[in-house]
Amino acid sequence: MPILVSGSLVYDNIMNFPDSFKNHIMPDNIHILNVCFVVDRLERSWGGTAGNIAYTMKLLGAEPLVVSAVGADGSDYLDYLKKNGIDAANIKIDKKQSTASAYITTDADDNQITAFYNGPLANVDSLEAVKEKFELAIVSPTQKEAMQKHMHECATFGAKAMFDPGQQITAFTGEELQKMLSQAHFVIGNDYEIKLLEERTGWDANEILKNAKVLIVTLGERGSIIKTAEGEEVKVGSCPPLSFDDPTGAGDAYRAGFLVGFERGYNWKMCGQMGAVAASYAIETFGTQAHNFTKKEFCERYKKAFGEELKLE
Repeated sequence: MPILVSGSLVYDNIMNFPDSFKNHIMPDNIHILNVCFVVDRLERSWGGTAGNIAYTMKLLGAEPLVVSAVGADGSDYLDYLKKNGIDAANIKIDKKQSTASAYITTDADDNQITAFYNGPLANVDSLEAVKEKFELAIVSPTQKEAMQKHMHECATFGAKAMFDPGQQITAFTGEELQKMLSQAHFVIGNDYEIKLLEERTGWDANEILKNAKVLIVTLGERGSIIKTAEGEEVKVGSCPPLSFDDPTGAGDAYRAGFLVGFERGYNWKMCGQMGAVAASYAIETFGTQAHNFTKKEFCERYKKAFGEELKLE
């Protein structure tokens, strides 16, 4: 069955700064901040949370249904999705605006500074317009109003939704976040994001799990932790990448791997390990949708990293 993917479609402009930001920013003078980072690499690529997640899901053999929006210049992105076998029927075209764009600069310490233009992302359609039946969804970072609408609709339709607030956490009030957490089956974020979510809502992990069913905390190279409302706590290791080219998009790849594992009925540990393997591929390439693998290659890396068999038919 298809997995619905709500989120952003973005033209990414990814830049590499070969030094550390900290060497160019004076903490005592940030009130008059005026810096220029001379980058040694610039790549324009397909991005956005929905596009990134759907791309890796498709590599794993799933059928993602993308619900998002593009602007007047979005035809290239739609053609690209269709070329990769990803359903684009539920992507709205707003001819009055440009497609959302991100300008991401990563320094030598893997710190990132991002400028983001939302464009038409607030104008996504209701999930009622989706003709295909779905029981599993992810609502990933995009315009605030779209996330609220889709979380509410997933709850209304009885779909198990993964709430992935990410960098949009500060856009919501504590009450708004509490409401969406209560509508979620899964909640996911890195350790910093989950701490921020707890501060914003006043709910600790235990309180979150009184409302949602599963809490997933990603820890980068330290793996991830999966906690459930039933009191389970599963620690998942990381999968070493062959190279560390660019961390951008690794989190989206993890989410794709996790949800595909869940959709196939795998246990929590296997779901987390699938996420870890998917993330390792994303780290090895410059860009969020530049990685590639066959299902056979994925299973071989999974076995090498975790000593277990995985079948993706």
